[in-house]
Amino acid sequence: MIDYTILPGLNASLNGLSGVFLVLGYLAIRNGRARLHRGLMLSAFTSSTLFLISYLTYHFEVQFTPFKGEGVARMVYFAILIPHVILAVVMVPMVLVTLHRGLKGRFDKHRPLARWTLPIWLYVSVTGVLVYLMLYVWYPNG
Repeated sequence: MIDYTILPGLNASLNGLSGVFLVLGYLAIRNGRARLHRGLMLSAFTSSTLFLISYLTYHFEVQFTPFKGEGVARMVYFAILIPHVILAVVMVPMVLVTLHRGLKGRFDKHRPLARWTLPIWLYVSVTGVLVYLMLYVWYPNG
């Protein structure tokens, strides 16, 4: 039997890890370390994929977790959550195409898309951690 209550923390950790890999991957390519960049970006993709599997597993079992904060905290939560969800959906095909182009060595097409994909992916990773903190750590009971 799986203890589904551990999955939100795991999800936040995987999101945070993806964000770390993304930043390190960006720094690697800016310093001309293409091979390291490739490994770090594949690591970001792997941790994001594991996140998605864990996230879907959790939500198939638990369904919905309401935010219990009030006032300004509630407004901040939804101001973070709404673009997070929209961009999480938008980024999936962007990540797949960017990754495919990079792996195929089509860098002339990889770079322009990566300039959009990276900040969106990083935003989704970081705000995923913030959503977790607001939902389960900072305002679990309102």
